[in-house]
Amino acid sequence: MCDNLLDPTHVAWVHQSSFAADATKDTPLRIKKTDEGVIVHRWMMDHEPAPFYKKVVEFDGNCDRLQHYEVRYPSHALVKAVFTPAGTGGPDGPLHENTFIMDSYNFMTPTTEGQTRYYWFQLRNIRPEDEALSQMMSEDVQHAFEEDRAVLNAVQVGMSNKSSPHIDLPIDGGQLRFRRQLQAMINEEREVDKQMAE
Repeated sequence: MCDNLLDPTHVAWVHQSSFAADATKDTPLRIKKTDEGVIVHRWMMDHEPAPFYKKVVEFDGNCDRLQHYEVRYPSHALVKAVFTPAGTGGPDGPLHENTFIMDSYNFMTPTTEGQTRYYWFQLRNIRPEDEALSQMMSEDVQHAFEEDRAVLNAVQVGMSNKSSPHIDLPIDGGQLRFRRQLQAMINEEREVDKQMAE
């Protein structure tokens, strides 16, 4: 699950009817390792809003879009989606007054080697009392998660029945940094536990 949440590029292939846009295919990612986890993010400038967001943004025309995926040790995440009118986004300066922001909080609890309980909720900065909008967004996000689930289940089958070496690609940088640091933390904790037991 953490690998999925550190891979904004999967949106282009898995979520074509909801979160994908042409810019999600080829805009480079920026990766930042922090003491708490890993952040993978990118601004995509002047493109059509993705289908899901086109229904909720409060402006017409193209947008500048931020994908911000932040996963903290051991297994919780903040995914931030920002859509602002084209020409008003980017890492510098204030955002336009019609900017749409959706924060998604994700909590994962492994139950076995191959299974995880996954909880999430979203917050948005527009029309908080609009129950129809809340319902539509909840249903669409659930649909997108079902797209993820199909892929993640197939990945888990492949990991459980590994028949070829794992191939790490440059775009896997965020996930690799996260996994390596998490494993180092687990190893350190085990060593401390071992020393305490002596």
